[in-house]
Amino acid sequence: MSLIRIEDAWKSFGDIAVLKGVSLTVKEGEIVAVLGRSGSGKSTLLRCINGLEKIDSGNIWVDETLVSAPDVDIRGLREKVGIVFQSYNLFPHLSVERNITLAPMVVKHIKREDAHEIALDVLRRVGLEVKIDAYPDQLSGGEQQRVAIARSLAMSPKVILFDEITSAIDPELTGEVLRTLEELAGQGWTMLLVTHEIGFARNIAHRAIFMHEGKVWEEGAPKQVLIEPETEQLRNFIKSVLV
Repeated sequence: MSLIRIEDAWKSFGDIAVLKGVSLTVKEGEIVAVLGRSGSGKSTLLRCINGLEKIDSGNIWVDETLVSAPDVDIRGLREKVGIVFQSYNLFPHLSVERNITLAPMVVKHIKREDAHEIALDVLRRVGLEVKIDAYPDQLSGGEQQRVAIARSLAMSPKVILFDEITSAIDPELTGEVLRTLEELAGQGWTMLLVTHEIGFARNIAHRAIFMHEGKVWEEGAPKQVLIEPETEQLRNFIKSVLV
C-alpha cells in the first residue's frame, strides 16, 4: 500500500518552475532517498508533502489524506507527517525534554507525565537519554540533530521526511546521525530522505530517486541507479559528490 502518492505535482515561485510534473509513491515501511543538485526541487517536494507549501496543480495524498485539498486539516496532516530540517529548529530556551514533549502535549493533549515517558523512549532510540535535561546550546550539532529526530518520533508519525539533515553539521559528526537513521530503518519507519550521502543511500534505502530540473530523472534500486546510472546528469552528480 502506498503511504505517499504524488501525481503530476507542479509548483512555481513567481516565474520559476521548481516542480515540473513530479509523480512518485512511497510504500509503508519503505526508505526512499532523494538525490540531486541544489535547486532541483528536492526540498520543495518535502515541504509540499508536509503542507508547508501548496502545489499549483496535481495531487498529493498521505495515508489517504489529500494534502493538496483547499480544506485539508493541516494539524491532522502533521500528526501523520514528521519533518526534520537541516537547521534543527530546536527552541533554545527549552530543555531537550520540553522540546520533545511540547507538541505531544499541545497537539495530542497528552498528560505531562506520559509525555515525559515518550521523551525518554525516543531519546533512548537516538542514544541521548542522558541529555534529557540539557539545553540545545549544551549539545553538539550532531546531538541537536538527533534531538530533532527524537522530537519527530515523539508524535508517532506515519512517515518522516528528512531534509539534508547532515549538511549543517561538522563532517566528523555526520556518522552519528547516519547511524541513528540506520537504527530507525531497522525499526520499520517509513522515511523519505533528501540527502547527498551516496553511500548511505546505496546501503540503507530501498529506492533512490534522482531529481534534476524539477523532475524525477532516474528512479530504482539504489545499487542499480547509483552504481550504473543511465543518464549523464546522474553520472556527473555522483562524481561531484564523491570528489
